[in-house]
Amino acid sequence: MDTALVILAAGMGTRMNSDLPKVLHEIAGAPMLAHAMRAGAALDPARIVVVAGHGAQQVSAAARDWDERAEIVVQEEQLGTGHAVAQAAPLLKGFSGDAFVLYGDTPFIREETLERMREARASHDVVILGFHAADPGRYGRLLMQGETLERIVEYVDATDEERAVTLCNSGVLCADSATLFDLVAAVKNDNAKGEYYLTDIVALAHARGLSATAVACDEAETMGINSRAELAAAEAAFQARARTQAMADGVTLTAPETVHFAFDTVVGRDSVIEPNVVFGPDVTVESGARIRAFSHLEGAHVSRGGVIGPYARLRPGAELAEDVRIGNFVEVKAARIDRGAKVNHLSYIGDAEIGEDTNIGAGTITCNYDGVSKHRTRIGARVFIGSDTMLVAPVSVGDDAMTGSGSVITDDVEPGALAIGRARQVTKPGLARKLFEILRAKKAKSQAR
Repeated sequence: MDTALVILAAGMGTRMNSDLPKVLHEIAGAPMLAHAMRAGAALDPARIVVVAGHGAQQVSAAARDWDERAEIVVQEEQLGTGHAVAQAAPLLKGFSGDAFVLYGDTPFIREETLERMREARASHDVVILGFHAADPGRYGRLLMQGETLERIVEYVDATDEERAVTLCNSGVLCADSATLFDLVAAVKNDNAKGEYYLTDIVALAHARGLSATAVACDEAETMGINSRAELAAAEAAFQARARTQAMADGVTLTAPETVHFAFDTVVGRDSVIEPNVVFGPDVTVESGARIRAFSHLEGAHVSRGGVIGPYARLRPGAELAEDVRIGNFVEVKAARIDRGAKVNHLSYIGDAEIGEDTNIGAGTITCNYDGVSKHRTRIGARVFIGSDTMLVAPVSVGDDAMTGSGSVITDDVEPGALAIGRARQVTKPGLARKLFEILRAKKAKSQAR
């Protein structure tokens, strides 16, 4: 059976105090909305509808960046969750299959939880996701009778006995698409806020002879984010889980609390991550690599046996083959570095290709930008690039070649050649002493005035 996702992402998030729509604030390098869409992707949805409101253009762009199939509908007025879901009805008219309602500001729902909800749908018309709250507070309560969810009662309407129930409503639910929108269409707004509450569909379902149940998950999965403080708490929760998972997968973290992962970081077993390493999005580190302290990686691939850092920066497009060494204060961007090559000190390698077993001396720069366009530098295998070499792209250096330290290389260097591009040194005996005497005399004269 096909599945559709309806992701509610229309809220302004006033407590964020931000011009950015709430669901676009990031956790682990990705918008909250992307986390919610990623969770839903486990259901292999045939349709994805995002209900946007505040900052609809930005929300639409972010949703389609994550999944180009995302369809956007705008909720012009925010009149409650039931009203928000109803906005998706025209897009999903005639859709045959289940619809899952997710929230763009509830990013931690696990794939396994959604699968359990789908399994429960086999025997119930409506499935609600609940959680046992340590402090139920003002959450709506799920009132169960065996496997049957009898009703959802809001805190303000609950009796003392009902408030003692700890099974709370997350808002996430699934039902047959046609059934869901039929029930939502019947929701009324005769309440103190004048809003259309999605929770009312449980009572409506029972009135029509339909069945409802609840599936419970860990409270941490249902964490909603409405403020900067809650965003920070969500980031901390994500990082704690990511670190624990990495170590369980065979990765050594010498100071786990200082390592920060992105939402999609992949690190192979027997790799070692030293303190204060930060991973941006789209990083893969293969098994047996070592990322040394205070390094930052984003959009990079480090192969087996690589050693990165300390204090190294790998930017998007850094593709490192096996046993590559990237040392302290080295930056690599949009460059392929082949097996066994070394860039150990104080260098910038951008828009470049470096062959196997090549050594790049300290202070080397590939001068890749002419103020208008980027150009590539190609360096062959077993090349020795002398310290403080400036390689002015586009330029190539052939296999087994060498550049002299302090050279500015503007022309191609053929294989096996030595290229030196610097002014000849001129030494003037005794001139330094004379110049110092002149300068000191000028200074003394100036101070005497």
